[in-house]
Amino acid sequence: MKKKPVILLIMLGMIAFSATVVAQELWSLEKCINYAFENNLTVKQSKLDVLSADENLTQSKLNLIPSLNSTFGQNFAWGRAPDPQTNIYINQQSRQSFISLNSEITLFNGLQQINNIRQKQFDYLAKKYDSDKIRDDISLNIAAAYLSILFNLELANNAQRQVDISKEQIARTEKQVEAGTVARGNLYDIQAQGANDEANLVDAKNKLIMAYIDLKQLLDIPANAKFDIVKPKLEITGTPTLLPPGMIYNKSVTIMPQIKSAENKVYSAQRSLAMAKGMRSPRLFATGSYGTSYSNRIVEDPFTPDSPTKPFDKQLSDNRNGALYFGLSIPIFNGYQVSTNVLNAKILNESVNISLKQQKLQLRKNIESAYADAIAAYQTFKARNKSVESYRESFKYTEEKFNVGMVTSTDYNVAKIQLSNAESDLAGSKYDYIFKVKILDFYLGKSLTLSDIAGVRGK
Repeated sequence: MKKKPVILLIMLGMIAFSATVVAQELWSLEKCINYAFENNLTVKQSKLDVLSADENLTQSKLNLIPSLNSTFGQNFAWGRAPDPQTNIYINQQSRQSFISLNSEITLFNGLQQINNIRQKQFDYLAKKYDSDKIRDDISLNIAAAYLSILFNLELANNAQRQVDISKEQIARTEKQVEAGTVARGNLYDIQAQGANDEANLVDAKNKLIMAYIDLKQLLDIPANAKFDIVKPKLEITGTPTLLPPGMIYNKSVTIMPQIKSAENKVYSAQRSLAMAKGMRSPRLFATGSYGTSYSNRIVEDPFTPDSPTKPFDKQLSDNRNGALYFGLSIPIFNGYQVSTNVLNAKILNESVNISLKQQKLQLRKNIESAYADAIAAYQTFKARNKSVESYRESFKYTEEKFNVGMVTSTDYNVAKIQLSNAESDLAGSKYDYIFKVKILDFYLGKSLTLSDIAGVRGK
């Protein structure tokens, strides 16, 4: 009997722990974004591209180091050949071993290696900014999906309120019908509207489920995994104080990764042109070799008949040889390959410069559009807010008149539907404005967060 309190305490502890785990599963917008940065496959792929570019940069620097290679060879020969000891041609069978080290270094080739290093540096930075652009795009997509959940949750709550109102009105109307103060037809109309409200609630819940699935898919989380988000109370309590589009653009053009990537691609193309021109320059290089050999035809004393073969280690010591060679390779004619490479490099320079101008132009257009959208969204929100207030008073007044039989059920249902639609439109305009403001914050280099929405841009 004494074990029951212990078991009860254990069960209570497990329940408390489960509640804590559930609470810890709530995902904020920041947590969703950080999780995507670590787990999204597209982000991972972009990181691999950056690592590859970094390895190419490292290799371009290592290309300045002289090459060093070793050769080991074994030769079996027969027939007429020079004797390795006397250099006289004789018919013989021989066995020889060769060991050598060879090295080569480019001393000058029109600064192609230096320009290659610089090009790989710019290529690496371009890849890095391309990866940052992917992260930014995912951040915006996650923010949109996150706000979509909050929006659909608000719609579902509005739909639930309409169902509750209908249930209360149905119960009230049933009593009035029983009392004979209201025609039974009014009850049927109210019941029909209640059924429609329940259908709208089911539709709203389904949309909410799909909004959750959209966010899970962005995070690569299975649809059946337990997942819920933090639901902050987002309110717009003040007028917007947005920076002018020109100021936003002047800041954004210096920090947006797509602009930085395009700029580095321009620098890379410039180095590519310099490398192509460098191919017209002579190449000055140096090579060195060091080696030794062994032959079974080399004897201790060539003047003594049947002299034994000189030992392997002694031959390796005696036959050592080395060489140092300086060469100058001058390009004269190579099928116009150099000229073609220079022309292609110039075309690439023109292309990437145009791409940079396009990126800047597109950024300016996006900011101007986002600014206009934010202003329009706020004006729409204010209008929707006034509309909800008016429809709410209208419905309240119509409901009071309906309860005393002064208006028909049709008038009541129309007022109720108008209020429901107005509340849905208000929710849509609110979240549309919030997202547009977040986009402008994004162009200013600010982190995407919802913690500053209460009284957003208020005075």
